[in-house]
Amino acid sequence: MDSINKNQPEENHEALAGTSAIEKIKELAEKAETCFFCTRILQDVEIKTRPMAVQEIDEQGNMWFLSASDSHKNKEIQEDAAVQLFFQGSKHSDFLSLYGKASVSTDKAKIDKLWKPILKTWFTEGKDDPRITVIKVAPASGYYWDNKHGNMVAFAKMVTGAIMGKTLDDSIEGELKV
Repeated sequence: MDSINKNQPEENHEALAGTSAIEKIKELAEKAETCFFCTRILQDVEIKTRPMAVQEIDEQGNMWFLSASDSHKNKEIQEDAAVQLFFQGSKHSDFLSLYGKASVSTDKAKIDKLWKPILKTWFTEGKDDPRITVIKVAPASGYYWDNKHGNMVAFAKMVTGAIMGKTLDDSIEGELKV
């Protein structure tokens, strides 16, 4: 079976590892700000998914979230630390899927660092709410789909390609290994 990628006149696949992978993860995840956070991904049961806001992405690519100690996700992470995160930064680009290991802590210094007043919606006692926990997701691998030159150039290439009857797609995709 032929792949749509065979019609590409340009290279559109680039696997990234190490620092390059971390930079791409940060770029795409920061554009999205939120993700679908999936737990129970390795169990032979229904995967659990919920939207979550990334509070920070550190230099090692670790993603930090705040969560309630009595949440289902915290319990699920305690049972199985494997997670998958899905990001979409815009309607047509900035897509990211990550696999990693999650851990839960009550690190007060990290809670203080990540705290934003809007979080009082979920933690009604503020940053000293006894239910606040920190979830750290250490990504191991993933896959990204993006465009090389921004949405405007990608759109112009698509229109030109449609007029010419050629595949002029500005996309780039590839594996990520942290």
